[in-house]
Amino acid sequence: MSTSSVSKGCFVFKPSAKKKKQLSLEDHFTDGCEGAENSEVRFKLCQLLWERIKTDTEVLQDELNRKVLDSLLDLTRKCSSTRQHSDWASKMRASEIPTAALVLGVNVPDHDMTFQSLSEQLQQSVTPHVASVQAKECGTLKHLMKRVLEKLTGTDVAVDDDEEEEEAEQTSAPLLKGTHCSLGTLCDWYNTKRKKSSSGTPGKKRSSPAKDEQQQPPVVIIFKDLEAFNPRVLQSFILICSLYIERLPLMFIFGIATSPSTIQHMLPHSVSSLLCIELFQSLSCTQHLATVIDKFILTHQFPFKLNGKVMQVLISIFLYHDFSVRNFIKGVQLALLEHFHSQPLSVLCCAKKEALLNVTQLSVRDLERIRQLPSFKRYVERQETEEQVRLLKDDGYLKDVCQRLIKDLRKYHKNYYPVLRCLHTLASSLPRYPLGKQIRELHLICLEKNVWENEDYQSAMKLLKMLAKEELVMLLQRCAEILQQVKSKKMKNALNQLEEMLVKFKQLDTAKAAVESVPDVEESFTSPVKNLQKKTDLFQLQKTLLELNESRRSKKLSPFEVLRNEAIDFIDGLVKSHLSPPESQTLNEVCYYSSSATVRRHLNATPRTSIQAALNTPYYYIQNDSLKTEDGSVSNAAPDICIAYKLHLECGRLINLFDWLEAYATVVSGAEGNDPDSEDFGKVDQVKHARFIQAVSELEFLGFIKSTKQKTDHVARLTWGGC
Repeated sequence: MSTSSVSKGCFVFKPSAKKKKQLSLEDHFTDGCEGAENSEVRFKLCQLLWERIKTDTEVLQDELNRKVLDSLLDLTRKCSSTRQHSDWASKMRASEIPTAALVLGVNVPDHDMTFQSLSEQLQQSVTPHVASVQAKECGTLKHLMKRVLEKLTGTDVAVDDDEEEEEAEQTSAPLLKGTHCSLGTLCDWYNTKRKKSSSGTPGKKRSSPAKDEQQQPPVVIIFKDLEAFNPRVLQSFILICSLYIERLPLMFIFGIATSPSTIQHMLPHSVSSLLCIELFQSLSCTQHLATVIDKFILTHQFPFKLNGKVMQVLISIFLYHDFSVRNFIKGVQLALLEHFHSQPLSVLCCAKKEALLNVTQLSVRDLERIRQLPSFKRYVERQETEEQVRLLKDDGYLKDVCQRLIKDLRKYHKNYYPVLRCLHTLASSLPRYPLGKQIRELHLICLEKNVWENEDYQSAMKLLKMLAKEELVMLLQRCAEILQQVKSKKMKNALNQLEEMLVKFKQLDTAKAAVESVPDVEESFTSPVKNLQKKTDLFQLQKTLLELNESRRSKKLSPFEVLRNEAIDFIDGLVKSHLSPPESQTLNEVCYYSSSATVRRHLNATPRTSIQAALNTPYYYIQNDSLKTEDGSVSNAAPDICIAYKLHLECGRLINLFDWLEAYATVVSGAEGNDPDSEDFGKVDQVKHARFIQAVSELEFLGFIKSTKQKTDHVARLTWGGC
């Protein structure tokens, strides 16, 4: 069906009911999916891992916020009990509104999950009367009151549009008249609910009035984004609620993203004095991200992996855009979906308990894909000639080899992460953190190249060989604790060797006690690294290292120094054996997602650039041959908004609407096939006028032009340059 509208190609013409079919996520996944023969299996695996990420992150979020949420629950339980005490301080607190200031940090997208968990726990264990409000829903006082009443009572509340009430809200005087009765209605509703709950079942003994008063559940109002609320509206609401604190056990929870001083900036002393504020601090977003990476990225139990570039993109978006761990998880899920959609061999990356397809069930086409993998080609080149022929010709033999290579890849991951944690434990204790303070920084270095070739790694090894015995033994014990958690033969052997070294260090104490009379021996058991930690100048640090190297060459090593060097060389051997980059492993493509450009394009969207590209070259979106142009111009058969956009680029800062309309009518007349020599060519009729007005309105909505008061018949242009 054709149309001459300004939005040509953007309409959806619904088919008949008989042909109507709703596409599911699986249909979208398999549509255009490479390797469609096993697309259903890949979709099920992707869905399984997707749900696993979602469930585990929610559980992790609750665990990280457990301490602060428990403190909030305790405060909520106590908010109404202070009325029962007779001392002066308790009476003064009872006349104030209990308020919890919850500082959550600037990672605003993660706040919804925290408040949702808080609301659920409050309703389950403390009170059923919980209302969460946002600033975008409460622009005025009556709308704030309306949302609170609707959330608490569960019914629709009508709001009268009174012009006098609107004018009163715009003044500095607090609005009391319009909402006083509404809050009184809330008190009546609360008393009714309380009487029904206190009456209980027939035949049950009724509690005493004092006990019934003490057990009354509080009414909790959560302000999710305090900074976004209108200060005047918030002040008026607090003043009204303070008048009902004797009749209604109210409690506020302020969600703060910046600083607790926001409350003082938004509320004057006359209003803030009505609140009994207690401060709560949640876990920082950087600590939250470190925990998420530790639980989901740096573990062999999760089969899907990200290469260094994709990891760097996700971490950069986190650090320089929103500090949102929730968006970081969405980025991981997006990479997961893209990997299973674009890589037919992704079915081989899952663990045994999640695998739905065995290596022996691979098709001939999948085996050819394996032979085309860059890592497998490098593996074949390292083999003998006869072995190469069998790998390239014998499908049965290739399946056996692939099964062994997949097991080796899993063993690589099983050994990689414990050694990575051991190296980070040692390096993070050194001054200036040569390999980064966060383990993710060390992980990114290991993903890029051999970490032992890094200059910072070599400096770290030199500094480790100057540690004192007590500090070195403590670090080695931490490494032993890390290795104890791994069920791997190589890691068990490494643990046995490490424990033997720790026993030798303990034996040095007895040897040291036997030769205490020799004064020079004590110096060999201490370490100059203590003096290094006092010096922060890099030049002095290098100078000290050179002096220590020269002095070490000129004297004989003590038993402790020999054992210390042996321990560091042992750690260095573990690193060189197990921390090689993933790209060096055969069949790493089945586990690792490497398209960082795709992730960046999806997560760092540039809508204005896309809109300008669509208006400049509509052919690539509409796919109409009549819109093709060679010189980069826009065809006169293009949609109206494209023609108007092209013409407005040829104008200056101010655009005359009448001239713009005449130019538009001339271009459209040429598209309609009218004779250029005729009198009606380029004439503006009602249809063209209406289409032009609609195109201009759409350009204004998109932000390319705006109305101006300088000239009534002109609009101001908001773009620069030509096409």
